[in-house]
Amino acid sequence: MHFLALGLGLFVLHAIVGPGDPTARTITISADEIADLRRQYAALWNRPPSEAQLATLIENQVRDEILYREGVALGLGADDPVIKRRIRQKIEVMAEEEGSDAAATDIELQAYMHRRPDKFGKPAVVSFDQVYFNPQGPDTPTSVAAAKARLAAGAPPSGFGQATLLPTHIASSDTDLVARDFGRDFAAVLVKLPVGQWAGPIGSGVGVHLVRLTALAPPRVPALAEVREMVVREWENDRRIAASEANYKRAREKYGVVIEGRQ
Repeated sequence: MHFLALGLGLFVLHAIVGPGDPTARTITISADEIADLRRQYAALWNRPPSEAQLATLIENQVRDEILYREGVALGLGADDPVIKRRIRQKIEVMAEEEGSDAAATDIELQAYMHRRPDKFGKPAVVSFDQVYFNPQGPDTPTSVAAAKARLAAGAPPSGFGQATLLPTHIASSDTDLVARDFGRDFAAVLVKLPVGQWAGPIGSGVGVHLVRLTALAPPRVPALAEVREMVVREWENDRRIAASEANYKRAREKYGVVIEGRQ
């Protein structure tokens, strides 16, 4: 028993004052890190560092690592929100890059594109004539009705309405551009009009218009070749988001969460 107690005491004493894990007390500056220090210096000063300057850079690297380890040992970063945020960002980047080497196939990209017509679809293309009327004019309703009847009978549109900066004829324009100039409500009504007939009055952001739709190409999903770069970019972004969220859900299952003060 005496020898057992003495041996246990020596073991505890060695654990307290002994050298511990030698790797925790070893700072290794690799050849790749030294090459990186050289590159950073050259990029900043447009010349390579001297041997003395390189030795200073290496010593600064050693200093940073030692002080970092000492701080971690003292628990200085345990409640630091900046450190927590930085570590979180690194974890998320690592999760997002999982499987990033596997490029999407054309079949995957095509299916992805068709699931997102709002993102990749091409809007309708329209051509139309328009005659503008100031809605504040006292006789606007009467003049609009009279003009519409004469236009329907074949009169040229140049003899009606008021001058405006908007063109009287718009040729082969995306409805997105029409919405920008005339308003979304105007563009939404325009694509529903019968081709070749005067219709209206239709309100816009500037007044009211009589409109004759002369051509309409409906919205379409483009060929992959037309928008490949955009599709690949969006597919990769969605893949990263999904990978990060999946990683969080897996990690979340490992923890019990207590939120004090909440029912």
